[in-house]
Amino acid sequence: MEVLYALAQLRTPVGDVLMSLITRLGEETIFMAVAIIIYWCRSKSAGYYLLTVGFLGTLANQLLKMLCRIPRPWVLDPDFTIVESAREAATGYSFPSGHTQSAAGLFGGLARMSRRRWVQVVLVLTVVLVAFSRMYLGVHTPWDVGVSLLIGAVLVLVLWPVMNRQTPRRMLWILVGMLGCSVAYLLFMLHWQFPADTDAANLASAIENGWKLTGATIGMLAACWLDQRYIRFETAAPLKVQLLKVLPGLLLLVALQAGLKAPLHLLIGHTGWADLIRYCLVVVFAGALWPLTFRHFARWGQKGEPHEAD
Repeated sequence: MEVLYALAQLRTPVGDVLMSLITRLGEETIFMAVAIIIYWCRSKSAGYYLLTVGFLGTLANQLLKMLCRIPRPWVLDPDFTIVESAREAATGYSFPSGHTQSAAGLFGGLARMSRRRWVQVVLVLTVVLVAFSRMYLGVHTPWDVGVSLLIGAVLVLVLWPVMNRQTPRRMLWILVGMLGCSVAYLLFMLHWQFPADTDAANLASAIENGWKLTGATIGMLAACWLDQRYIRFETAAPLKVQLLKVLPGLLLLVALQAGLKAPLHLLIGHTGWADLIRYCLVVVFAGALWPLTFRHFARWGQKGEPHEAD
């Protein structure tokens, strides 16, 4: 807490706004949007690499949160004040930091993929700034962000040689393994006897995330198989075609994710199965259905260089 108190003395109105903007780079929506754009427009294998880093990072983060159950800094020390605008996004247990984990996975993964030194430096500095912002805002301790940085770095470095050399068949088996991990996590959260003082809202959130992760991995497995067997879309295209792929695609994804929630809850009820089906459908749309339109978009744009699908 000494570090957080020291950082609190450095706060200014301008610094509060700046750090609040920087910390948003660690949000899950940013991670998913960038990974999907990479998958659609640059390289399928690179997209799968980022998604796998994000998946395993989220799994490890959620598991550690529930096993350690460490409260937020202002709960540990009621005299400590945080930047109030950061409170809404600071939900769940404190250790480890989800925002830092997401930033380390995304920008660390992009740095590992890049061959330009200045780009790598900028991306790594972005990770450090997101981690610093979590402490500046007062929502995480140095231990929270330090462990997240370590987990993110390990996943980025260990998974790169595995995913960079993966074949289509190996990718399917990797996704099967990810599905097994998500099912194991969900079963653990559903059946493990947590202590009586476990926060009910945090446990419910961890279980909900388990259903969502399981649905997403089922969707990834289905989309990967469909693309390998039938679709085989191209990632390379002129800039205007890439924009046609990305802008309406992301808007449709957001609309689909939000729009399916109420109908599925109405049909199935407020159960985990509704979240599983929703996330499965959203991922299948992103990984297989929307790419079916790419050939039509390519006809509207200038032909790019031939590029073999990953």
